[in-house]
Amino acid sequence: MTESKKNENLLFLAWAASFVAALGSLYFSEIMKYVPCTLCWYQRIFMYPLVILLGMAIYKKDYTIAWYSLVLSGIGALISLYHYGIQKVPFLGQNSISCGQVPCTGEYINWLGFITIPFLALTAFIVIFAASFLLIRNSRG
Repeated sequence: MTESKKNENLLFLAWAASFVAALGSLYFSEIMKYVPCTLCWYQRIFMYPLVILLGMAIYKKDYTIAWYSLVLSGIGALISLYHYGIQKVPFLGQNSISCGQVPCTGEYINWLGFITIPFLALTAFIVIFAASFLLIRNSRG
C-alpha cells in the first residue's frame, strides 16, 4: 500500500471515529433523553469540531490537520479519562468537585460492568489521537 493511501485511510479512520462518537452522543441525549453532565459537554466541545475538520481534510487531502486533531483529541481524552475515573474509582468519585445539576459520577449505561459513556468517548479520542500521531509520523518521512 502506498504512503498516500495509508494516510487517506488514517484520516478516514479518525473522521469515522469522530462521526460515530458525535452520533452516539446525540443518540444518548436526543433519543434516549439522557441529560449530559458538565464533563460530557466538555468532551462534546472537543469531539464535535473534529467531525467537521477531519471531514474537510479528507475532501482536501490535507494531512496537516493531524496536528490539530492530535491536540483536540488529546485534551478530550484527558477529560474522558478523568470522567471515567470519577465514575469507576471510589476515591476519585467521592473527592471530585460538584458537576452541576447532573452528577458526573452517574452512569446512564454500564455495559459489561465497565463500558460507560465516558469510556466510549475515551475510546474514540484514543483512536483519533493514534491516527493523528501516525499521520504526523508518516508525513515526516
